Amino acid sequence: MSEKKMPPGGQQLNIELGEDVADGTYSNLVIITHSNTEFVLDFLRLMPGVPKAKVKSRIVMTPQHAKRLLRALNENISKYEEKHGPIKESPEGTKLPMNFGGPTAQA
Repeated sequence: MSEKKMPPGGQQLNIELGEDVADGTYSNLVIITHSNTEFVLDFLRLMPGVPKAKVKSRIVMTPQHAKRLLRALNENISKYEEKHGPIKESPEGTKLPMNFGGPTAQA
């Protein structure tokens, strides 16, 4: 699968999306760390009743790219909310959801 996009510089960019990546990877938690030269985003999947989360993907980027990502996310969230209404945040704030509140599994 291939798609052409126009990056900020105005040049046309041909983007290839392989079948192995096209389905995406679900993540419901991201841990962000940084140094003076890079930001590291570890995307995890936290499952109900399981106290251990596995990193599903790690993205490393420069501070400049991290700032562009922040700007792009802000723009896209604004567009989403214009169309679908405000995104409700959980009342717990930034607390990690160690249990999703569902029943515990029994064998």
